[in-house]
Amino acid sequence: MTDTSPAAGLPASGVSSVQPAGTDGPITVLRNRSDFLRAARARHRKAPAFALQARKRGDTEPAPEAIRVGYTCSKKVGNAVARNRAKRRLREIARRALPQHGHPGWDYVLIGRRDVTADRPFEALRQYQRDRRR
Repeated sequence: MTDTSPAAGLPASGVSSVQPAGTDGPITVLRNRSDFLRAARARHRKAPAFALQARKRGDTEPAPEAIRVGYTCSKKVGNAVARNRAKRRLREIARRALPQHGHPGWDYVLIGRRDVTADRPFEALRQYQRDRRR
């Protein structure tokens, strides 16, 4: 059992665990800035609607069997409503794609793009995922 921080309501590790339907291992949400910074120095792919950063975690890092994912949208994406909408769409993309295509022991960060992530039809956002499998 993990102890929680009374102020934030999150586990002490700074991540929250989610078990999506149809997965064997947990998908954990990144919360610490340091995790995002490490992912920023790793591999990245650009899609029309978002950017994806991916990195394999070291053996000494926590949750070696978990897939960890983070979402970010800068103020360039738009106001708070647009950023939140973009992040909801990124979460849904990750929820659908990572259980089948994610690798345990890896961190993924999805980054929203200006004028596209929040406004583009959702099926067009998923098109990149389908194209990458071919």
